[in-house]
Amino acid sequence: MRKGLVTMYDKTKEYLYKNFNLEGKIIDYVNEKENNILEKFKEIDLIKEYNQYKVIKAMQDNRLSSTDFYWTTGYGYGDIGRDKVESIYASVFNTEDALVRPTIASGTHAITLTLSGILRPGDELIAISGAPYDTLQKVIGVKGAASGTLLEYGIKYKEIPLLNNKIDLNRVKNSISSETKMVMIQRSTGYSDRRALTIDEIEEAIKSIREYNSEVIIMVDNCYGEFLELREPTDVGADIIAGSLIKNPGGGLALSGGYVVGKKKLVEQVANRLTAPGLGKECGLTFGTSRTTMQGLFLAPHIVAEAVKGALLFAKTYKDLGFKVVPDLNDERSDIIQGIELLSPERVSEFCKGIQAASTVDSYVIPEAWDMPGYEDRVIMAAGGFVEGSSIELSADGPMREPYYVYYQGGLTYEHCKLGVLMSLNNLYIKNLINL
Repeated sequence: MRKGLVTMYDKTKEYLYKNFNLEGKIIDYVNEKENNILEKFKEIDLIKEYNQYKVIKAMQDNRLSSTDFYWTTGYGYGDIGRDKVESIYASVFNTEDALVRPTIASGTHAITLTLSGILRPGDELIAISGAPYDTLQKVIGVKGAASGTLLEYGIKYKEIPLLNNKIDLNRVKNSISSETKMVMIQRSTGYSDRRALTIDEIEEAIKSIREYNSEVIIMVDNCYGEFLELREPTDVGADIIAGSLIKNPGGGLALSGGYVVGKKKLVEQVANRLTAPGLGKECGLTFGTSRTTMQGLFLAPHIVAEAVKGALLFAKTYKDLGFKVVPDLNDERSDIIQGIELLSPERVSEFCKGIQAASTVDSYVIPEAWDMPGYEDRVIMAAGGFVEGSSIELSADGPMREPYYVYYQGGLTYEHCKLGVLMSLNNLYIKNLINL
C-alpha cells in the first residue's frame, strides 16, 4: 500500500474511533474482511452497468420530458407524468402494461391488489415457494383475525413447501387442478432461512408449469429483487409481478408507492381494484411525484449494487465469526436481504441498535421489539432513513422467535453499509455477545 493510502487509512480509522466510539480491533477486523471480498464486487458492477443502460433506454424510448413532471389536480385526468412513468416501467420490465402509483402503500398492498383484483370466489391460489411473508399470510387469512381476507371472500388456498430450498415442481404440478386460477412465487427470503429464488429457478418453474397447464396465471412477488440480476421475472414468463417503490426501484428517492407490471388484461383488473371498475388507470392523482419516482428509478441500479456489496460485507464479517448467513458468501444473490442467524434475542436487539445508531435520521432512537401490525411475533426494526420505512436505505429487522434471525437490507452508499457493519459488530463486542 502506498504511503499516501496508508495515511488516509489511518485518518479514516482515527475518525471512526473518535467520532463513532468504535473499538480499533473492530475497525481492523472489518477492513480485513472487506479486503477478502473486493473481487466479488466486479460481478455486481457488471450487473449494475447492464441494468443502468436498460433504465436509460426505457426513458429515452418513451421520450421522458421535463413537462412530464408537471402537476395535475383533482381526479388526475390527463396526468401525462403518471402515464409516462407507467410506460417506462412497462419497458423496463418488458411487459404490456404497468400500474405505478404513490397511493399504493406498500409491497403488501401492491400484492394484495394483484390477488384481489384477479381472483374471484371459488378460484384457487397456490403459493409454491413455501409460506409467504408474514403480512401476506394475514391477507390470505391463514394467520391472524383480520377481516376482508381472501379466504373470507371464498378464494381457496394451497401452500407447497420448498424441497431442499427449491420449488417442488412435481408436487406443484400434482396440486394444480381445474379450480387453480393463480400460482404465486415469492422471490425473496422474507422471514425465513432460505436464500432468494434466482431468475433461473423461477424460469424453470414457469416452464414446467406452462407445460402442464398453459392457462394458470403465474404471479411473482418481486419485492427486494429488482435489478439484482440481468433479467426480471417478467422476462422469463411471469404473467404479472408486484413490488414496492420504497424498496429497490425507488432508488431511495420515491416517497411512497408500489407497482404492478404484466399482461395488459391483468393490470387492468388490478387497476379496477385500486380505483373502481370502469375507472381503472384513467384517474388517480400522483401528487407531483413523477420526478422523484423517475429519478429514483434512474438511480436504482446503482443503489441496489451498493446495497448488495454491503450485504456481502455483512455476510463475510458474521460468517467468519461462526454465524450462519443466508445467502452464503458464494450463493447467487437474487434479493438485497442478508439473513444472519444470531441464536439469541439479545444479539438481535444489539445488532439492530447498532444499525439504528449508524443511521443518518433518528440515530439517537433505541429500537425495541413490539407487536407490529401484520406480524404474529414481536418484531424489532432498525430504520433511520430519509423515507420512513424505506428498506432500500440502511435497515434491519427480525421477528423475536427462534432461531433468532436478523435480516439486514439496504444502504444508499456502500460506506453507509460498512458503518452499519462496524456499529452492529461493535455493539455485540462491547456487550460480550461475540468474541474476536
